[in-house]
Amino acid sequence: MAPLALVVAGFLVYSVPPYLTLDPAQSRVPAPAGFAAHYWFLVAHITFGTIAIVGVVLQIWPWLRRTHPVVHRRVGRVYVFAGALPSAVMAGIIGAVSPFGPVVGALDVVAALLWLGFTLAGWRAIRQRRYADHRKWMVRSFAMTMNTLMSRALSPIAFLLVMPRVEDKEELILTAGTLSAVLSVLSLLLLSQWWLDRKPATAR
Repeated sequence: MAPLALVVAGFLVYSVPPYLTLDPAQSRVPAPAGFAAHYWFLVAHITFGTIAIVGVVLQIWPWLRRTHPVVHRRVGRVYVFAGALPSAVMAGIIGAVSPFGPVVGALDVVAALLWLGFTLAGWRAIRQRRYADHRKWMVRSFAMTMNTLMSRALSPIAFLLVMPRVEDKEELILTAGTLSAVLSVLSLLLLSQWWLDRKPATAR
């Protein structure tokens, strides 16, 4: 939990401050032509996303789940309704008009829909007291919560892979961004499924 919390904290310290000023000029995502409200959808996505990523770290903390189940349930409601669901909706909207090309835009929309679907399925399962199904869906929801963080982490690798083959700077950025987005979604889906399918070690 400690390494994960440190990575998430570092990601938030790097990503969030430029948007606290509410100054569109400091946005790291260029606004697409013809969509004047893009910046405010982006700010909303980041605000709800910050709640989601902090909430989900608390949710997967085994100690908190075991010793404080009431806190786990309350944080879970915050994660679902004040974090993941609204952030996923905002992500789908800004992804549909992504300035980073149609492939990245399509992947952003797909990732947003997966995040939305996994979270709703997890919430529905716990309401029906299907605890095993709830755990599975929320592991997948956690994976999609980490999508932006993972894509940023994979960006340097994508640049190193693409750089020898692409000379134009703009094309390099778009190609590397596309590659990191693809690798992020695929790796998170595969890792989450591996985690669910793995066999626990035999107890001594």
